Amino acid sequence: MGMPNETIQENLAGPTQSGVFDSVPLRILALLLLLTGASVFSALSLTALLNGDIWWHLRSGLWIFQNHAIPRTGLFSQYSDRPWADCSWGFDVLAAAAYKVLDLKACAVLLMAFKLALAAVTLLLARGRRGNFWYAVLLSVIAQYVIVDLVLRPILFSILFFGLELFLLLQSRRCKDVRPLFWLPVLFFLWANLDGQFLIGLILLALFVACEVAEFLLSKSGVGSFPAPAHSLVKICAIAGISLVATLFTPYPFQLFDSAFQTSYGKVIFENFQEMQAMDFRRPQQFVLMLLVMAAFLALGRQRSRDLFKIGAMFIFVMLAFRVQRDVWCVVFPAIAIIADAKLDLCREREPKNGRRPWKWEKPLVAVLVLVVLLAATVRLPSSRALMNQASRVFPVKACDFIRANQLPGPLFNTYYWGGFLMWYLPEYPVSIDGRLSLYGDEINERYFKVTGGDQRLETDPRFVGARIILFERSSAVIKALTTLPAFHDQFRVAYEDNVATVLVRQ
Repeated sequence: MGMPNETIQENLAGPTQSGVFDSVPLRILALLLLLTGASVFSALSLTALLNGDIWWHLRSGLWIFQNHAIPRTGLFSQYSDRPWADCSWGFDVLAAAAYKVLDLKACAVLLMAFKLALAAVTLLLARGRRGNFWYAVLLSVIAQYVIVDLVLRPILFSILFFGLELFLLLQSRRCKDVRPLFWLPVLFFLWANLDGQFLIGLILLALFVACEVAEFLLSKSGVGSFPAPAHSLVKICAIAGISLVATLFTPYPFQLFDSAFQTSYGKVIFENFQEMQAMDFRRPQQFVLMLLVMAAFLALGRQRSRDLFKIGAMFIFVMLAFRVQRDVWCVVFPAIAIIADAKLDLCREREPKNGRRPWKWEKPLVAVLVLVVLLAATVRLPSSRALMNQASRVFPVKACDFIRANQLPGPLFNTYYWGGFLMWYLPEYPVSIDGRLSLYGDEINERYFKVTGGDQRLETDPRFVGARIILFERSSAVIKALTTLPAFHDQFRVAYEDNVATVLVRQ
């Protein structure tokens, strides 16, 4: 005697629809840990203050507040006459506004908020709203594990906006509805004013339009039995065009594109920064990323997918992510979305048609609990004085105090990695270089890195020749050369030294 259809459906539904895994408290606990785990850990570990770039963003944002203007030249730099487009001026203003309210705690709180948003976006892409709850949680955890080394920089907005853009594009294709795309112009307007890597978002949008056009042409020609696209090409192209125009509504309309490219993918960055190098597979996250990408391609193969957009996104962003370690996120998001879609299609027939939907009152409760946890973490943060003491283990706080107290005559020749902090903590001494690579250009940047790396003589840098104060890491090659080589022995003397920094003054 056969089993009733209802019993068969319940057995096929498995533990996700009944039993311990359907426990509401367990689901709430899982969501709470997923959304707050990484963010609270980063806040309490105080990693936000160890990023050298956040300091010049804070200084620029405060300058904007004080002067009610947008910077167009190299403020607080010895190259103050050079033109400069602050691609992340919106981020600077946001950081400065948070600083006015929370002081130095703002850095930890902002990083905490960004990591919370990242968890939410990855869960959204993993189809956390439409079943497969535990599968979506697992994919979100993997995504957060792979996207490592997140520090408080404008690129965090690019990571979040890229995920949102991908969700809107995929949602439009799933629902065969153009309405989700109406958010794209707003998204790109905000993106272009917050970070220069909106260029990656434009690449994704261009791929979407190209795939829609290609599928339309293939369906008309009858090649490969492609179905006719559900979207109007005219509407899609119009939305894409409006989105592109929206990126021009910034203080630097056309100058922004060149500056954004130089800041994100300039020649000097590739030559001198480890995060821009190809993956060396020396960290476990890189192996997990490779497995994630392989699983996404396997899912496309098992589905025999003809979705040109998904296939194109994986190929394009795999090449970028494996070439530039910093940009692994651009392939993580498509990968988890593709795997989640494949899982949903596989299990769709197994799900009961009238199953309980555990997404009614749980979401407001989770939101309240997340807010409580984040507020508790914020209260636990040390005072601003303690935070500065923490920063003094990495940045030359005491050395700057010595320079200011003794009113040492400038100009200053400083290490690149402290340039942003010096702009913040010692603004009366214009820096010779800092993290604003687009301000200095390839010639100045290359010369600096060659000089400090030992590939070129120090005397070839005019900023070194004219400097009366040298401020570098105590263990740096520059300090060792200036204090040991006979050619410099009579030119400089050690004015101050601690475990972090050494201050040399010209005789």
